[in-house]
Amino acid sequence: MEEAVAGNPERGSLLLKDQLCFALYAASRAVTVRYRPLLDELGLTYPQYLVMLALWEQDSVSVRDLGTALKLESSTLSPLLKRLEANGLILRERRADDERSVAIRLTEAGADLRKKARTVPLAIGDAMNLTPEQDATAKQLLRLITANVTHE
Repeated sequence: MEEAVAGNPERGSLLLKDQLCFALYAASRAVTVRYRPLLDELGLTYPQYLVMLALWEQDSVSVRDLGTALKLESSTLSPLLKRLEANGLILRERRADDERSVAIRLTEAGADLRKKARTVPLAIGDAMNLTPEQDATAKQLLRLITANVTHE
């Protein structure tokens, strides 16, 4: 029998249903699975889609800044960028002002893919079936969790 901690029956519980981490994991997996057929039509994986979203927002960005925006290590980001470059969606170029830095920019095909991708957020929004207020609250809470757990 699970004991209550500080008057909260879920706090300190080892029941799977009481774990916020499991709720986040299950939701993330379910959403990612829902994205798959939509992104297959674009020829992108989910992580590649995130890279493209960042580049559609700000073209010509350094690898370091892109990694920071996506919260990805360069060892994870580099293979994604290589694949996107091989697929003709991005170019990686050494910056003229700093040879140590690599800039990522969209090709014409990468920029054109944005038009096709416009249906993706709409379809995912429909699948989630949240009110605008619920959507805003969910994002706010998830950003707060991220900020709280990344502070050391």
